[in-house]
Amino acid sequence: MDATLSGRQAGTGLIAARKPTGRVSDPVFVGILWGSGVLVLLLLGLIIAMLFEGGLPALREFGLSFVWSTTWNPVTEVFGAGVMVFGTIFSAVIAVIIALPLSFGIAFFLTEIAPGPLRRPIGVAIQLLAAIPSIIYGMWGFFIIVPLMAAYVQPPLIEWLGPLPVIGALFQGPPLGAGMLTAGLIMAIMILPFITAMFVEVLESVPPMIKESAYGVGATTYEVYRNVSVPYGSTAMVGAVMLGLGRALGETMAVTFVIGNATRMSASLFAPGATIASTIANEFPEASTGSLKLQSLLELGFILFVISFIVLALSRLLVRSRLKG
Repeated sequence: MDATLSGRQAGTGLIAARKPTGRVSDPVFVGILWGSGVLVLLLLGLIIAMLFEGGLPALREFGLSFVWSTTWNPVTEVFGAGVMVFGTIFSAVIAVIIALPLSFGIAFFLTEIAPGPLRRPIGVAIQLLAAIPSIIYGMWGFFIIVPLMAAYVQPPLIEWLGPLPVIGALFQGPPLGAGMLTAGLIMAIMILPFITAMFVEVLESVPPMIKESAYGVGATTYEVYRNVSVPYGSTAMVGAVMLGLGRALGETMAVTFVIGNATRMSASLFAPGATIASTIANEFPEASTGSLKLQSLLELGFILFVISFIVLALSRLLVRSRLKG
């Protein structure tokens, strides 16, 4: 009995000895967490404020027409963001259209078809694509992909599809190699690892019992993939696609090498163009402090931020609607 009481007293003393430490460390830990969260919001707010304030004189000069005006002439100091906004969205959509079926195919192969010994090496190889710097993609695209596109891809597409009504406008023009399609192709390879990795995780999270039940009633591998695995993870897949789209919208160096950097708008996939990021990278070094050109470039950055925010908001709405459904 005495031993039990002494043990309880010792335990109570140990707890009492630890309480002061907890009383001090817990508020400090909570404060660090609050500080981390507030720091993110503060940095985001400062970035927005800097871009908005820096580009405000250009917005006052040209008005809201700055957003859709297609004139960008540093000589006459007339600037408009229409060509760059169009090029940013157009090239990013091309990248997603190319990357999406490839990601589905690779993810399906890795989760359902590939033998066990091959899954890890192929998966690691796909993930390593994300570690390659964007400037390397740009150089590879400029020296390898652009000549191949000009010699072997664009001429037959122009010959076969150019005369067609409606869609023929997408395949007209000289085969320059550099252009929207080439930029979209390079960006598709860049966002492929991000989308594929999330697709693989989603497909591997499907409960085996559900798939085995589908196999038990006679479903084929493709039917299980289409009717079970994809619907089960469709919400996360939408998020993965929107993540890839957001990644493509802000790509700079790789696009700068292969898009052609022409400040004119065309419906052709082969026509050179420009994005917001590539225009800022090309012309920022030549913009003097306080000039209207620098202010216009800062306004371009603010517009890119708004576009990215809209994409993020749409992705959250899509995911939330699917969760409610």
